[in-house]
Amino acid sequence: MWHTLWPLREVWLKVRLEKIESHEGVAVKILLDSSATGLFMDMIFAREKGFKIEKMKKLLLVKNVDGMVNMGGAITYQVECNMFFKGYVERVRMDICNLGKTGDAVACSP
Repeated sequence: MWHTLWPLREVWLKVRLEKIESHEGVAVKILLDSSATGLFMDMIFAREKGFKIEKMKKLLLVKNVDGMVNMGGAITYQVECNMFFKGYVERVRMDICNLGKTGDAVACSP
C-alpha cells in the first residue's frame, strides 16, 4: 500500500489584475502557494505591464523554505492593484521580487 503525505500538485488560477490609475486590466495566472506568506509579483512582469511600482518605507527580508536568506535580496518595492477572480474583487498590495520562471504572480492561500 502506498501512502502520500504531501501530494505534489500545483494550483494555478487565472485572475485579472487592474491598475489603480488607469483601470487597465491584465490577465495573469497565479500560483496558489500555501507556503507563501503574502502576495508577490515579478519585477520584470510589473515593469513590462506598466504597473505603478512604489518604494516601500521599510524593506522586507526574504527567506527561503530552508531558512536561508534569498539571493535576490530584500523586497523594497510594492504594487497596489485590484485583483478580480470569478466575480470577487479585492484591492491588494503585492510585494515585488524576482520570481524567475515561477510565473507572473504568486499568491498565498488563506
